[in-house]
Amino acid sequence: MRRLLPWLAALALVLPLATVPAAAAPAAPADREVWDTAVFSRVPAPGYPAYVHAHTNGRVYAGTYVNSGATGVPSRVFEWSRRGQLLRSWPVPRQVRDGSHGVQVAQQTRGGRLVVLETSTRTVRTLDVRTGRWRRIARFPDGAVPNYATWGPDGALYVTDYHQPVIWRLARGSRTPRPWFRSSALEGTDFGTTGIRFRPGRRDLVVSQQAVLDGSQLPVSGALYSLKVRRSGAPGRLAKLWTSGALELPDGFGIGRSGHLYVALLGTNQIVELTARGREVDRFPDLPLTGENGSAIPFDTPCSATFLGTRVLVANQSAIAGDADHQAILAVEVGERGRAPYLPGARGSAADPQLSRPPRVPA
Repeated sequence: MRRLLPWLAALALVLPLATVPAAAAPAAPADREVWDTAVFSRVPAPGYPAYVHAHTNGRVYAGTYVNSGATGVPSRVFEWSRRGQLLRSWPVPRQVRDGSHGVQVAQQTRGGRLVVLETSTRTVRTLDVRTGRWRRIARFPDGAVPNYATWGPDGALYVTDYHQPVIWRLARGSRTPRPWFRSSALEGTDFGTTGIRFRPGRRDLVVSQQAVLDGSQLPVSGALYSLKVRRSGAPGRLAKLWTSGALELPDGFGIGRSGHLYVALLGTNQIVELTARGREVDRFPDLPLTGENGSAIPFDTPCSATFLGTRVLVANQSAIAGDADHQAILAVEVGERGRAPYLPGARGSAADPQLSRPPRVPA
């Protein structure tokens, strides 16, 4: 989840301007160079877009956050065509709206319902985009801040927590998330655990951490981890894939067919490309903080990177400045197609094996 981070402006005083030399990248389509950036769509009020989800129906969805100065305003889920045309939106019902609140369109079920994480009530909800019907599936305990989610090999939903060093597991058909993995490496206080993706071929979860506060990294840096999911369903050992620079704040990420990871760096307004094992290949733009990407809108606290064709869609949140003109979805050419998020269940089935039999709880 994204909060206003006023002291990030101090990054300019602590970050070096040296950059990693660029390595050879896959060839982009003939009409676009690698890292070519364009505006996919601006995000209407309330703005502050979160993770962008590319749906199997060919459309694109994103939730929004509302800061504490806009009490009474509901968060919304927006829908776009593949070409960036705004089609529809849905207000989020029954939020606590007397402070900051928001929703993350974190996943979908195989049957097509959106899986949405709502912060003010700490709930997992689904949204049927055909009917507009919301359903509450589960609630997290007090103190939890559900952030990103991925399906695992057992059909359970694994969810990161931005304020606690916990990865939660919501079993299929359950309405009670359970702590599945705890580690001091995921302790981040105001800069916690963000993206999570299951890699079936490696049978691991890739997890991004904005700041590692267990004393292992000084100055404070972020990290990407690999966490095995054992055949028994128990977590394996947490292994570090990559360490970020100081206060780069790695957030959401996409995975290419090559296995490369494309990670949004919220702190420095960049996208970094890593190999599947965590070696840094390239980053864009070369100069941190400015966000200058050649498009009409610079990177301004980019917080996710989702594949759509050979481009990644980047949610530009403008979390610090709150500049509505910068709150947009940007499309960045990376020269390869992405791996779709893992969806368990029989391929081609019209059934919804995940979250298929939840108790009937009002939204």
